[in-house]
Amino acid sequence: MVMAVTKSATQKSDEMVADAFSAADKAATEAPAPVREIAEKSVQQAKEDYARWKSAAEEASDAFEDAYATASKGYKEFGRKSVEATRSNVNAHFDFLQALIGAKSVSQAIELQTSYARQQFDVIGGQVKELSTLAQKAAAEGAKPFQDLASKTTRFAQQ
Repeated sequence: MVMAVTKSATQKSDEMVADAFSAADKAATEAPAPVREIAEKSVQQAKEDYARWKSAAEEASDAFEDAYATASKGYKEFGRKSVEATRSNVNAHFDFLQALIGAKSVSQAIELQTSYARQQFDVIGGQVKELSTLAQKAAAEGAKPFQDLASKTTRFAQQ
C-alpha cells in the first residue's frame, strides 16, 4: 500500500514538474535569442537537478522499505526463538514437577531440585546468548540500508 501511494505521489510530482518545464520551454522560445539561450540552459540544468533529486528520494524510499522488511524478518525470528525457548522452559518445568511429585524422599526431592536448577541455569544462559545474538543481528541488518543510504547521500552531496 505504501508503495502504491508513493508511486502515485511520484507520478503526480513528475506531471507537475513536466508541466513547469513545458511552460518554461514555451516561454524560452518566445524570448529574444540571448534570453532564450540562458533560459534553455537554466531549464536543462533544472531538469538534471530534478532527476538527481528524484533519484535520491527514490533511493531513500527504497532504503526505508528494505529496512522495514529486514527488521521485520529479524524480529519475527527473534519472536519465534523466544516462543520456542519459553515452550522448552515450561516443558522442562512440568517435567521437573512431575518428577518431584514422584520423589520417594526429601533427599531425592532436594537432589531433583538441585539438578533441575543447575540444568535450567545452563539452558537459560544459552537461550539468552542466542536471543542476544539474534537481536544484535536484527539491529545490524535493519541499520544496513540506512548506512548504505548515508553513504549514497554523502556522495550525492559531493556532486
